[in-house]
Amino acid sequence: MRDQTGRDATARALRGVGAAVPGLALVALAVGAAHMTAPLIGLSPLVVAVLLGAVAANLRLVPTVAGPGIRVAAKRLLRVGIVLLGFRLSLQDVVALGGPALAVVVTVVAVTFAGTRWMGRRMGVSPALSLLVATGFSICGASAIAAMDSVVEAEEEEVAFAIALVTLCGSLAIVLLPLLRPAMAMSDSAFGQFVGASVHDVAQVVATGATAGTTALEAAVVVKLTRVVLLAPLVTGMALAARRRGRPLPAGQARPPVIPLFVVGFLAAVGLRTSALVPDAWLIAIRAAEGMLLSAALFGLGAGVHLATLRGIGGRPLLLGVTSWILIAVASYAGVSLLT
Repeated sequence: MRDQTGRDATARALRGVGAAVPGLALVALAVGAAHMTAPLIGLSPLVVAVLLGAVAANLRLVPTVAGPGIRVAAKRLLRVGIVLLGFRLSLQDVVALGGPALAVVVTVVAVTFAGTRWMGRRMGVSPALSLLVATGFSICGASAIAAMDSVVEAEEEEVAFAIALVTLCGSLAIVLLPLLRPAMAMSDSAFGQFVGASVHDVAQVVATGATAGTTALEAAVVVKLTRVVLLAPLVTGMALAARRRGRPLPAGQARPPVIPLFVVGFLAAVGLRTSALVPDAWLIAIRAAEGMLLSAALFGLGAGVHLATLRGIGGRPLLLGVTSWILIAVASYAGVSLLT
């Protein structure tokens, strides 16, 4: 009897893998296209991937048979990508910032996150969308939104809208902040810290910081990656809150873990990077894999977007995104000015 049960479980697993193959093949093609196209149009591969997914879905280019594989990409591959994101950051980099600078980073993230959620409630934006916008603007753009989506019940259109908002504002920052720099009267290092504290996606931070030279770029990246490590406690906190509010589960169904396993993996990756046990060649390969996996996940999320539903979200979320962008810019400028 036990042997039969084991064989049945193996057969089900194999059928699941087989069902996912067509969708994963489509995802792989889309990821390749995103990474080839992104440098030509000046966008992050993550952004291009979610756009490709949305276009494919709305032009009805995604066959039904691809559904299981696309769902695997949007959920499972996303979590692996978030774990690998942890290899970007060493705790030594965080310590090197110093206490005052670290306090500024934490304060900026907290003010932006809490302030955006408060404004979302005042504007009548749905709690899930407000949470996604707050996470994306305060932490690290599309990656953070996707991570938070794995622990809250948000509609796919809300995820896509939040990613679109944070991408739009972050892309505008690449153009606007270098133009505003003369009026800010900041040193290269201070400008880099401001960029790292206020711009959303890692790629956008690199692009903006590089306009002011190597010193600004290095400062921007360290501050930005310090924001990234705050993703773990933020997602864990929201997961705990969701667990407390959760409805009674059907008999036999287990609750999700108190701390999502991908958050544990993220922290373990940060620890490994800090230990210096991972060779540089491996880190390069891990970073490439991270980019591919997150692109795959965002294509999967984009493929669940339907423009008719997206249009129904309305103008208030757009206003929330712009207001959140202004909030993090003002908080970051004030914090960095206090340090200098």
